[in-house]
Amino acid sequence: MILQTSICLAAAALLINFWLGMRIGRLRHALKVSVGDGGDERIVRRMRAQANFVENVPVTLLLFALVEMAGKAGQWLAPLGAVFLLGRVAHAFGMESDSHFRAGRPIGMLTAMATQLVLVVAGVLIAVKVL
Repeated sequence: MILQTSICLAAAALLINFWLGMRIGRLRHALKVSVGDGGDERIVRRMRAQANFVENVPVTLLLFALVEMAGKAGQWLAPLGAVFLLGRVAHAFGMESDSHFRAGRPIGMLTAMATQLVLVVAGVLIAVKVL
């Protein structure tokens, strides 16, 4: 069984994670910080945005793959995955903002929570059908 949707989402996630890491590297280079954050809040924010990505994306991709393996992906899995990944990008930009209202961050959090909710419901439906 080829998990086309999950493979495409994983590839996109890989590119996003690479981009997040490059953003940190460019800022470290510009600020001449070789290790860590150098006490600079901008570096901390970028590092935290990538860490949040790494904390949330793998389990979501795993759940996507399980849903796809169970044959329950339908037409909704790819758009849901795209929204989830775009939300992670929005979250990264939101972490950059200096204003009190960082629009990208709540958008990223909401898309991540909505994705997790849909996957939990899909998992329960799959479990009920299997059992």
